Amino acid sequence: MSTNLEHLEQATVETPVQPDTTVDESLQPATEEERKVGKLDYIFMWIGDGVNLGNMTLGASLVVAGAATLNLFQTLAAAIIAICIISTVFALNDRVGYRTGIPYVVQLRMSFGEKGAIISSLLRGIPAIVWYGFQSWIGGTALNEIAKIATGGSFDNIFICFLALQLLQTWLSLYGFHAIKWVETLVAVVIGLALIYALGILLTSHSQTITENWVQAKGTWGLPFFSFIMMFMGNYAAIFLSAGDYSRELKSGISDSKRGFLYFFPILIAYGLTLTVGAMLASVTGNSNPVKAFAIVVDNPYITVFVSAFIVLGVIGVNMVANIIAPTYVITLLTKLKYKPAVVMTGLLALGSFPWVLVKDSSAEGLGVFILIYSAFLGPIVGILLVEYYILRRQKINVPDLYKKDGPFSGFNPAAVLAMLIGAGGAFIAVELAWIIGLIVGSISYILLMKLAFKDSNFKKGTIFDSNDKSVDES
Repeated sequence: MSTNLEHLEQATVETPVQPDTTVDESLQPATEEERKVGKLDYIFMWIGDGVNLGNMTLGASLVVAGAATLNLFQTLAAAIIAICIISTVFALNDRVGYRTGIPYVVQLRMSFGEKGAIISSLLRGIPAIVWYGFQSWIGGTALNEIAKIATGGSFDNIFICFLALQLLQTWLSLYGFHAIKWVETLVAVVIGLALIYALGILLTSHSQTITENWVQAKGTWGLPFFSFIMMFMGNYAAIFLSAGDYSRELKSGISDSKRGFLYFFPILIAYGLTLTVGAMLASVTGNSNPVKAFAIVVDNPYITVFVSAFIVLGVIGVNMVANIIAPTYVITLLTKLKYKPAVVMTGLLALGSFPWVLVKDSSAEGLGVFILIYSAFLGPIVGILLVEYYILRRQKINVPDLYKKDGPFSGFNPAAVLAMLIGAGGAFIAVELAWIIGLIVGSISYILLMKLAFKDSNFKKGTIFDSNDKSVDES
């Protein structure tokens, strides 16, 4: 069976599917020649994505009013567990994209169908667009601080800086993963060095305070410990879904275990460094805002420029990887636009998210509710995709069928939609463990619905529940 499977997967990568006039070229399976991202580029991409202000703030959130909710050992344990889960899910869910070259929005058709994939793809695309705008507004605020200092205070306009940053990110994104490779390498090196510098200052000048307030804190191994694991994972929960969008750009010939390492190693470095520095800053200053904490710890007249540049680079790094490419593919699928116009539309929609309203205190609660609602669906969708590929189809995919307008994956699969809703409902029972509950409930629901319900569904063809297909047993 393994020989036949390897032959099938190799064929789907090296033999492109005949172009479908209804699907843009950017959504067609990536060929061998189009895969330009090497292992080192891939590592730097995920380091660049991970060394950002959001992850540092996550580390700072471990310390409340100077008292740590988790001590050093508990923090590291929670982080390691989360990173292991993150890299494992990545390596599992990226396999479809890596072996076949198809993007996430096409992968969804296997489970949800051509029309059903619209719903699940929007659950990935819309939050990314909102976060694109939100992150860019934060970056625009930081860029404005740099401009004020550079002009001696004569320039002060956050909105213009926000628009300038949006234009820069849109321009960079027009070049797809070719731009992401070098942008993320730059971000990883510059911010990485800045974090190491900050870490050195903290260890040499504030080690006693850090030891008292964080290292030796009592902490807990109870529900807060596990909720922090879910929180650590939450930053990558949306990227889990579109793992194929990244792996399809990776050069072929890399084993599954090695690709898992390509996720584990950079995320461990980036996440570990930013979480540690964030927690240390909060334990020393009592301030959970890393920007203000930096200014307190690093006594330098140019600290505002340093921190602001850090924020701007971090914003570009995160958006380039997590918040631009995925919604661009969704827009391309839904509107039939080419890749570059879809990138521009993504930037315009990010403007329409009104991020300058989201950052106000009066809107913080609404933003939190929005995050809670969409994130509850992420676990179930990941579970459905993994069940589909590994259990129901035993890693066998007929790629051309995914691109046929009236093929076996046209319409929508009610079993997948219902399983997603059931999983999301289960996730709301315990918000602290929403992702893992949604994953388990959604996965089990999907298997049961595919087996027991909708007996005449076309989506059972080629699965272990296809009573008319004996090839599964023969293989």
